Amino acid sequence: MSEAVVIDDVTKTFGSTTAVSALSLAVPRGSVYGFIGPNGSGKSTTLRMIMRIFHPDRGRSSVLGADATGAAASDRVGYLPEERGLYRKMKVYDLLKFYAELKSKRVTNAEIDRWLNRIDLAGVGPKPVEAMSKGMAQKVQFLTTVLHEPELLILDEPFSGLDPVNMEVLKDAILEQRKRGATIIFSTHDMDVAEKMCDFIFMIFKGKKVLDGTLASIQDRYGRDTIRVRVEGNGIAFDQLPGVERVNDFGQLQELRMTPGGDAQAVLAALVARSRVSHFEIAKPTLHDIFVRIAGPAAETAAGASAAGEVKHE
Repeated sequence: MSEAVVIDDVTKTFGSTTAVSALSLAVPRGSVYGFIGPNGSGKSTTLRMIMRIFHPDRGRSSVLGADATGAAASDRVGYLPEERGLYRKMKVYDLLKFYAELKSKRVTNAEIDRWLNRIDLAGVGPKPVEAMSKGMAQKVQFLTTVLHEPELLILDEPFSGLDPVNMEVLKDAILEQRKRGATIIFSTHDMDVAEKMCDFIFMIFKGKKVLDGTLASIQDRYGRDTIRVRVEGNGIAFDQLPGVERVNDFGQLQELRMTPGGDAQAVLAALVARSRVSHFEIAKPTLHDIFVRIAGPAAETAAGASAAGEVKHE
């Protein structure tokens, strides 16, 4: 089959709360598939259903060809949970051998050393977990997930809390797994990481799928309505420029969102009349901007106003 994971019309509730509602998605084999969404949106619940930690109330799913009623392909799956935790008194060698054996694989100290060298942890094999920093321990936990070379990797916020150096090391290690043919699903709050690493991006909001596709296809849905500008001097009221609906001010750079049918050339002319323009770019919105449009306070306000209007109309 061409999909590593298939979820078909799945719903999961906890008491009166619907965590995931009528969700369907398909994860192609060999792809890097990114899960994004606000806290509490249903990302971790969906990942745990893929892992058979939770079972859906309705709908069906299959993982590497095995459905929920069949034998789960547990030895072919690696899972890094959002809640980190290792046996702190164990030596790294013993810990990694233990986790590998749980997945029916035996490894030697020499094999473990090769893995440790890949993630800049040379020499830590004989040391207890408690002697390592948080970032080092997180990389060791990543090794517990990949040591048995699974076909499917499920990583819940793998970069959370890592400094830029360790994040780069872990990113390279994840992509190395992709090169050997593994399918990778990971959740992240870092939209820049999702843009750069993922073949496909899935966004869940309030338990429902709101985006699913390549970055290019997602951006195409929103058109080229973003202008990025850099001007000399301060004091320009960007929100008062003709055709500008919203301003995201980064200090040295401003992102202006155009109103539907807005004229970018009119914005440029107005800027030139007010200041010296050093950068002007018409672009597709970033994934960060799209995320905020869907889940930000302005979207919540608009949705609330729409709902109130519908009730009043009725």
